[in-house]
Amino acid sequence: LDAPEWILAELAVLAKMSSVRIKLLCAQVVNGILGGNIDYAKVEKLTADANLSQTDVKAIIAAIEFCLSSGAKYDVDDTTLCNELQQLGLPKEHSEALARPYKDKKEALRTVFVASTLKLPRIQNVDWRIDYVIGSSDLCEINQPSVQLSLDITDGRKATPVSFEVNADKLRVLFNELKHARTVMDSME
Repeated sequence: LDAPEWILAELAVLAKMSSVRIKLLCAQVVNGILGGNIDYAKVEKLTADANLSQTDVKAIIAAIEFCLSSGAKYDVDDTTLCNELQQLGLPKEHSEALARPYKDKKEALRTVFVASTLKLPRIQNVDWRIDYVIGSSDLCEINQPSVQLSLDITDGRKATPVSFEVNADKLRVLFNELKHARTVMDSME
């Protein structure tokens, strides 16, 4: 995939700064990604001598965050990140300055991204009952079992009860589909 155009533009602006200042900026950005606060007073001091506008400073922070976040999300090692940044036009010293804090905090960054990944609801409890209806006032003979399932589904915060009734054929289809889905999921691990 190609890098977004705005990243290319911001890497050119980032190249105007010293590699030491980039390393310090990266530390601020990593702190922000990990849930801390970016110290904008420090950021302003670090970018003051580069003669950058406020917009450029914000764009540089966004570019650094994009590079570090993308690297962590896709489990890129620090050497590959450094090489890719150089291929995008960032000088070697600058790329290494970006890759060092990334290497130090990569696992913490990955932990943050895993925690914020889409999570599906989980089945907390299953209760079932089989009813065998022999007849009713409308029909003389039915002789067909039905299954009532009650599931407690949790999204991490609260459990929601879901109940439904199926006949034997639909239960067999549901069971086989769930087994197939489980096989597919196990093969992906």
